[in-house]
Amino acid sequence: MSATKRVDPFLRKSSRLPSKNRKQHSSSFLIQKCVEIEPLAGLKDAPTEKREELFLQKLQQCSIIFDFSDAMVDVKSKEVKRACLNELIEYITSEKGVLMERVYPEIIQMVANNLLRCLSPSDNPDFDPEEDEPTLELAWPHIQLVYEFFLRFLESPEFSHQIAKKYIDQKFVLQLLELFDSEDPRERDFLKTTLHRVYGKFLGLRAYIRKHINNMFLRYIYETEKLNGVSELLEILGSIINGFALPLKVEHKTFLQRVLIPLHKARGLNLYHSQLAYCVVQF
Repeated sequence: MSATKRVDPFLRKSSRLPSKNRKQHSSSFLIQKCVEIEPLAGLKDAPTEKREELFLQKLQQCSIIFDFSDAMVDVKSKEVKRACLNELIEYITSEKGVLMERVYPEIIQMVANNLLRCLSPSDNPDFDPEEDEPTLELAWPHIQLVYEFFLRFLESPEFSHQIAKKYIDQKFVLQLLELFDSEDPRERDFLKTTLHRVYGKFLGLRAYIRKHINNMFLRYIYETEKLNGVSELLEILGSIINGFALPLKVEHKTFLQRVLIPLHKARGLNLYHSQLAYCVVQF
């Protein structure tokens, strides 16, 4: 089975599949205008001593962002990038000696360019996830592959936390967490798995992640009552809470009292009740 088709046990795909009539829009990317890219040589066909340089060139090529709001623009280049992303996924999954220190900043830059973006305002300011169809991300053909590549990177036996922590920092995690407000359920599924992997790999970021999720929920409960990724965040927390050591820290007891319990009274409880119940039971 190819790397791009393997099923991640923590990644539960949404049963709500896109339809032809589903609304779609593109997030606010920094799009490079009038850029045409050509296919580079295949990584596995290149001489061993030239593969690292070619790998870097392909990462830089995949850092280029295209406009998906017009399906007729940059058609060839979009396909070249899609094929290149698939090749990168296969390459870091099947080959050894790929993740040298030199490639880390280019990998994180490529991931950041494609994923860490401003979400466009909802087409429906009164969006109700129980009643309305979500607006899907137009750039998903590329975004999905970047998420898959990033997960393979984090899960690689060659992955070095000591090198990666120079580039995956609090700012990176904050921007990742903000994407949980995406209306697109496909993206929130990938975010759930991605954040779970980051939490597991980077001990120094764990307290920061918990604190920011705490703040997101407080804002949801007491201010906005709008957050599309409540159920996905609670699913991550269920796994985190399950690993809390006894006796519980004051921080964890406070989270139960001031966040999890009040969530039972928040709008949209039926959308995340099972995940919330699981979190509470873990205490």
